[in-house]
Amino acid sequence: MGDFVRLEIKDGIGTIRLERPPMNALNKQVQEELRQAAAEATASSDVYAVVVYGGEKVFAAGADIKEMAEMSYVDMSARAADLSSALGAISRIPKPVVAAITGYALGGGCELALACDWRVVADNAKLGQPEIKLGIIPGAGGTQRLARLVGPAKAKDLIMSGRMVDAEEALRIGLADRVVPAEQVYEAALELVKPYVGGPVQALRAAKLAVDGGLDMDLASGLNWESQLFAGLFATDDRAEGMAAFVAKRKPGFTGR
Repeated sequence: MGDFVRLEIKDGIGTIRLERPPMNALNKQVQEELRQAAAEATASSDVYAVVVYGGEKVFAAGADIKEMAEMSYVDMSARAADLSSALGAISRIPKPVVAAITGYALGGGCELALACDWRVVADNAKLGQPEIKLGIIPGAGGTQRLARLVGPAKAKDLIMSGRMVDAEEALRIGLADRVVPAEQVYEAALELVKPYVGGPVQALRAAKLAVDGGLDMDLASGLNWESQLFAGLFATDDRAEGMAAFVAKRKPGFTGR
């Protein structure tokens, strides 16, 4: 458990909770604590799904600009890969992951949300990549994940203008998956991932690997990747149990093996 990020586990769901008031700025320590929390969520057999949550008031309003303002090119060239991989650790959790977004998700905060599989957004939230207004661009996945999610034209619009979008626009362009009243964000995120608790862990992992990995391949390579993952699941106990349950017309009892 870190000073600013902690993993809470309850009823099969791990909540990665950011607590660096007032705005959950993602300084170097927060980045590394996110990496550690992601590793813990990945390793824990008690965690079937993950919610990333910044609290009732704000998700994360961006990187710690005061920290960055003192960095030179040499400093950042040595740090940039670690910044990107820290948030990438969230994307590599081999389990369903949802961001529960209240208040602001800007800059690094938006990139953290983009690293999740889904985004549940408060109806009064604001999202965006305002780095251009600081004379830089997103450096922790924003240019890549946003373009893959909403398309290159809309990603360029948001990144090059630095403008914020409200929850309605975020939903319309695919940046948000659900919009709910602010006070319901965390519960709505929990409800989204509850169906995965007790599910076929290896198949869920393979599904995420197939989709995410396939996005970086041409179609033929992606289909080959899918075939390998598909065939590999025939070595699992859950595959045998799932098919036996289907034939017997009963509910499967998955064990994650």
